[in-house]
Amino acid sequence: MKEGKLVIFSAPSGAGKTTIVKHLLSRNLNFGFSISATTRKPRGAEQNGKDYYFLSAEEFRNKIEWEEFLEWEEVYPGCFYGTLKSEVERICKNGQNILFDVDVVGGSNIKKYYGAKALAVFIQPPSIQELENRLMARSTDCPDVIKERIAKAEYEMTYADLFDIIIINDQLEVALQEAEEKVSEFLENSSDLKNCD
Repeated sequence: MKEGKLVIFSAPSGAGKTTIVKHLLSRNLNFGFSISATTRKPRGAEQNGKDYYFLSAEEFRNKIEWEEFLEWEEVYPGCFYGTLKSEVERICKNGQNILFDVDVVGGSNIKKYYGAKALAVFIQPPSIQELENRLMARSTDCPDVIKERIAKAEYEMTYADLFDIIIINDQLEVALQEAEEKVSEFLENSSDLKNCD
């Protein structure tokens, strides 16, 4: 298999993107996971340098100023997420394919930057109501935060057409299989990414 492809997964919060990304990382697809940076606090057992790079707002702003991000966004007031250029370089040096798990604005920006060299996949919930049910079942956010996430999800759904593929995550097993098939096809058929510039 050729190496050095970029695959971007984006979705509204709670659509199942991270579950699908973890599944793909468990398959034999030579993926290196691009660890995002964020200013939010760790949830549950999340670890710095494994799940995210947890930065203070000041550290994050300094990295913006020093142009260390491929893309970044202030997702909620005072809450930043971004993809460090050093992550892409780290994975490229290892000769691996790069798997991004980013929000929809970040995903569309990475796609715009790399064009046909990247496959952009949008994971869509079957409905906004189902998304709300999933977020409530998670029990990680208070009702006000869930309300905020739902409003943001409705807006994020308008980005779906900027992606190469839309997968509706209604039944997880079906979505996992579809994601694996589409990604495998892209990795086997697309031309080599000679460098990560």
